[in-house]
Amino acid sequence: MNFSFKNIFAFLALAFLVLSCRTSDSDEIIPTTNTELNGFLKIKEITNDTHIIELYSKTGTTQLGYNDLKLRFKNKATNQYETPANVKWTPLMNMMNMTHSCPKSELQNTLKDATIYGGYMVFQMPENNMEFWNLKIDYSIGTADFSATGNLSVPASTKKTVNVIVGSDNVKYIVAYVEPISPKVATNDVTIGVWKMQDMMSYPVAEGLSVKLDPRMPGMGNHSSPNNVAATQSAAGGLYKGKISLTMTGYWKINLQLLNQSGVVLKGEDVTDANPASSLFFELDF
Repeated sequence: MNFSFKNIFAFLALAFLVLSCRTSDSDEIIPTTNTELNGFLKIKEITNDTHIIELYSKTGTTQLGYNDLKLRFKNKATNQYETPANVKWTPLMNMMNMTHSCPKSELQNTLKDATIYGGYMVFQMPENNMEFWNLKIDYSIGTADFSATGNLSVPASTKKTVNVIVGSDNVKYIVAYVEPISPKVATNDVTIGVWKMQDMMSYPVAEGLSVKLDPRMPGMGNHSSPNNVAATQSAAGGLYKGKISLTMTGYWKINLQLLNQSGVVLKGEDVTDANPASSLFFELDF
């Protein structure tokens, strides 16, 4: 009886070893998830005769305000992802009598995969029945130049995350909320983008300003919170970083004031008993 149990045990151990080896071999040939796209969902595909251009975001949509986007190019004939050069994207709002673009970054190869390109766009107005956004992508591979265009859906938002304003300096600015995406009851790191309208197609980053933050809860006596830090740039061309203190869950109005390098207010007002909100603000509800 003991001999039989030993044989059975040896057989099971051998079977487990063989199974383990096969599983290990199988794991080596299964493609792993691309870490550069972890947390991103495909929005849509934009195509031309040669390529399928895949567009991704963290929500699987494009939305009013700031959008962190990634794209990559698949060759239709080979089914392989390629690394184009001179990649440029041009978002356009098509209106009845005119077109205009929006703030956007340059497209850059991501660090871990040269076939994936990343950047941001800031849609400052939503689509409607008569006006819509599309995206034109130009690029080259070798000596060949390519272009592809597709429509983008940018619906209206229930919360204010982007402002289009004219400052006291007569410059038109776009001020957009970037992060935190998931705020917490804590002092949160906050990121804000500020761009200026140079013309209908060019919206460079506004340099050297600051954004004063005053979070308030209108439904709770319009109380504020401590330890807020104005958002400023750490480098030219960058977004603005600061801190907001959120002391409880619920609806918050993040009142803003945009100031120039001399501390002169370009837009926005102090919150007082007589003035419960600034004309420049974002909304959070968590």
